[in-house]
Parts: sequence; structure tokens; C-alpha cells
Amino acid sequence: MALASNARLRRHTLKTLMCAALAAAGLAAGPAQAADDWPSKPIKIIVPYTPGGSTDIVTRIVMEKLGPRLNQTIVVENRPGANSSLGSAIAAKAEPDGYTFLSMLPAYIINFHLYKLNYGPADLTPVVQMADLPLFLFVAQDVPAKSVAELVEYARKNPDKLTYASSGNGSSAHLTGADFALQSKITMTHVAYKGSAPILADLLAGRVSMVFDPILVPMQYVKQNRLKALAFTGRERWPTEPGVPTMEEAGLPGFVTGSWAGLMAPANTPKPIIERMAREISEIVKEPDVRQKFLDAGFLPVGGTTEQFAALMKKDSERYAEIIKQAHITVN
Repeated sequence: MALASNARLRRHTLKTLMCAALAAAGLAAGPAQAADDWPSKPIKIIVPYTPGGSTDIVTRIVMEKLGPRLNQTIVVENRPGANSSLGSAIAAKAEPDGYTFLSMLPAYIINFHLYKLNYGPADLTPVVQMADLPLFLFVAQDVPAKSVAELVEYARKNPDKLTYASSGNGSSAHLTGADFALQSKITMTHVAYKGSAPILADLLAGRVSMVFDPILVPMQYVKQNRLKALAFTGRERWPTEPGVPTMEEAGLPGFVTGSWAGLMAPANTPKPIIERMAREISEIVKEPDVRQKFLDAGFLPVGGTTEQFAALMKKDSERYAEIIKQAHITVN
């Protein structure tokens, strides 16, 4: 389905997504009494990825704290598949009663630019951003480059030899790699995987050249001299890895990017419930022990308002749409 080339559909999708996100301030203005006794039963959080991944880790850290605050059981349910669209569709079709939420990465907004889905941007609404997930550029040991500059030079001298991995077509790692190729004016081949474990195995074996990934798992192999960490996509260097330069320091001005984890709700979920969830989670991520767990796993706590999360989604949707267009990314 080469939908990225369909400009009319892309503009319509982007417009719809922007409207849905910006409507967060007025979302689900149902009667306040609908939320008066909330929550009176367990709350389900759908994670559209496998257990142990970034989204799953962030979600479980936060929900472990949220349950006692709400005096209710919170169940985290992993529903992976189709670049997160399987779990997203389940959440989109759930009752908007405050008992089903979706924990999501940027793939949620990217999917609308690439796939025909059985749900739309207006079917889910932002709640709050939980964390930033900045990425490191990890490179296989057999790639003859010790810096981003050397990597780019090698790629230019050896066209099409470099490959970069991601957890799937349309994932943020996929588009980050495509953006790196665009800004560096090099050519690389994207290799899509079904999860982090096979990516790491092939990276260690040299079957794939590089990946943009959070720090949690690959950095231990950097310490063992089995991988190389050439750069970091955050605005400032990561506190525990001060020797790894940012992408901007490495020679790509303006290359500040990464992933994030945020909570969504079915459209028309009562506004008081949305506001309560956003407020509680924003307070949770400020707690010292949660912050430390986040940092240990490679995440930065964020929190904030629903409106701020909606604005981030709008901005990222526009940015990813442009990368898809410039890199001629399509999916089959």
C-alpha cells in the first residue's frame, strides 16, 4: 500500500490528526456525574508491544504507583502486532468510560501516514506524556567508524553497504534512521524486525550495521567492546554517558529527536477522568524513585498537561510526515 505517495490522503490524515489532538482541551465534555464514582472497577492499560520493551517498562513503573493513588487495580495488557495498530484499534473501539487506556509511542501518529487502518485519529484522544525516550546511535563493531563523521564518510564511499535496523516499518527508529540518511546525504538500507531481541542479536553478529535505540540493553555491550555508541539524539549528553556526543556535536545541527511514551484514551472519555489521569501521572513521574527508575532505563520523566501532549503529537506528526515524503517511505 504505497500510501505515502498519496498526497491528498496524507493531507487529510494530518489535518484530522491535528484537529483531534488540539481538541484535547475540550475533549469528552460529558456530564461530570459520569466520573463522580470513578474508578469503581479495575482499569485496563493496553500496551501494543511485547513485554519488556520501552513502552511496557514505562507503563508498568507508572501504573504500579497509580493504582494505590486511585485505590483501584490497574491491569497492564500487552497486545502487540502490526506496528502497534492492533492494540491501538482495540483501545479505539473500547467504551469511553475511563476504564480503558492506551500506552503509546510515536508509532501511533506515524501509522496514520502509512497505513489504511480500521480506526482514525479522532477515535483516540491524548491524556498525558509520561516520558521522553532519547536514542543512541549504536553501531556494529565491524563497521569501520569511530565517529558519526567517519560513519558518514564510510557510507559515501560504500553506497548501499550500510543497513539500519528498527522494530518495524513506520517505527520511530525507522524514521530516525531515514532522517539521519537524509541529513547526512547518504544511502542506507532499512531492515525491519519484529522486536528488540533479534535486532540486538544481528547487531552483535554484524548482520546489520546500526540502530537508533534507547540505552537500556545495548549499552552493556558497548561496555564490553562488542558495540559502539557513536552519538546521542538528545539536546544534551546523557548524564551517565558523558563521553558520547550529541548528534549536533557530532556534526548534524538540529538533529534532536527521539521517542516518547504517552497515554491515550478512547474519544469521548469524560474530561474529568482525563484531567485526573493527567494530574496523577504528572505527580507520579516527579517522585524521586520513579525518576531514578526512568533514568536507569534510559527515560526522562515528563508529565505536564493534556494540551502539551497534544501539541507534541501535532508537531511530531508534521515532522514525521515530512520525513516520509522526503525519504519516499512506503509500506506493503
